[in-house]
Amino acid sequence: MKFRTTFLLTALAIAGMAPLAASAQAADAGFPLQPLADKPGRIVLPGTQHEVYYVPSTVETIQWGYLPNAATKPVLSIPSGATIVFDTLSHEGLVEDQGRDPVKYFGSKGIPANMVLKDAVAITGSNMAHDFYKDGPHIVTGPVEIQGAEPGDVLKVELLSAVPRVPYGVVSNRHGKGALPGEFPETPKPLANASAANPSAYHNVSVFTPIRRDKDGKWEGVMKTKDGTEVTFPTAPFMGTMGVAAATTDKVHSVPPGLHGGNMDINDLGVGTTVYFPVLVKGANFYTGDPHMVQGDGEVALTALEHSLRPTFRITLLKKGDADIPSSSGSLTRPMGETPEHWVTIGLNPDLDEAMKDAVRESIRFLTEVLGMDRATAFAYLSAASDFQVSQVVDGTKGVHGMIRKSDFINVTNKQR
Repeated sequence: MKFRTTFLLTALAIAGMAPLAASAQAADAGFPLQPLADKPGRIVLPGTQHEVYYVPSTVETIQWGYLPNAATKPVLSIPSGATIVFDTLSHEGLVEDQGRDPVKYFGSKGIPANMVLKDAVAITGSNMAHDFYKDGPHIVTGPVEIQGAEPGDVLKVELLSAVPRVPYGVVSNRHGKGALPGEFPETPKPLANASAANPSAYHNVSVFTPIRRDKDGKWEGVMKTKDGTEVTFPTAPFMGTMGVAAATTDKVHSVPPGLHGGNMDINDLGVGTTVYFPVLVKGANFYTGDPHMVQGDGEVALTALEHSLRPTFRITLLKKGDADIPSSSGSLTRPMGETPEHWVTIGLNPDLDEAMKDAVRESIRFLTEVLGMDRATAFAYLSAASDFQVSQVVDGTKGVHGMIRKSDFINVTNKQR
């Protein structure tokens, strides 16, 4: 398969976009990064000569708490191989238990109104319906049609950059959710009169978390101990939600991930990585949201460091049977990822044990179909040399992802060239 060679070279392809990524990264000096345009379309990135496709987050381009389905109309249409920039919004500071008023909420944390994103203010100030208990929290931007995509094809999505739009984010723990429901938060249960007008009655806990540059110029998150001593930690931005429209006309909740992708919350799929999605509807209809500045494996409190980001993607359509598809069948039935160092297999199930089994089975499939192992040896290799990591345990459908080291297979891939 051509895939076996080109899959290893993705990092080089991404490196070829370095000028674009670097120019995007340079923009983060001018917080806040307000929307680049009011409507989806083609724009020239400020300070560059690079023309890209662009989707802002507006009432017309988002879904709040739900994902696109087969009936959702795309907000933009792009050709295969196009580069596209999204301005995405974190839901934190916007949802009802924080008052659905980002200026007031972030103002209470010392953030002036001119440092709050205008698109966040516009959405929360609109009449867009959102039910705190029924709907998902996520603001999902899109979808975008990829021209020529048909069911059975595969979408190759490369994350070229992810720039913070503001210098702050939030980590939240809400009643009945997270890895320790009933234990955390250690506050009274929500009152019956809890609402956007009375947000404190929810009794949820949100930790405001600024970011800043460390001595090496890299972003770090900042929290404090009880006596005010700073605790700092490195960041690694990624999109918690990426996916394609599901092949249903039923409403698709934004919280549980599925074979369409969605809220997978895989922290290893950050800048410089690729995700392959099965196309389930005509046009594929790609979307993204739930931007994270960093997340630990498990996402135990409920949220990551939720943080509005400006991601840049390159999206390529692989027609069914294309040699670049990581499958001997020429198609996929679920998402699969890669980093410069690893192939990433994905297991999903409401039961964490079953999610683990799902990830192991998918890893065996990949090793046998693409890398030529027999099933018994593949199973043995996974036991000896691969790690299976808990993506998250907080989204109803839990996730486990396998990390298969590419360097272990250098003799195989060299032989396949």
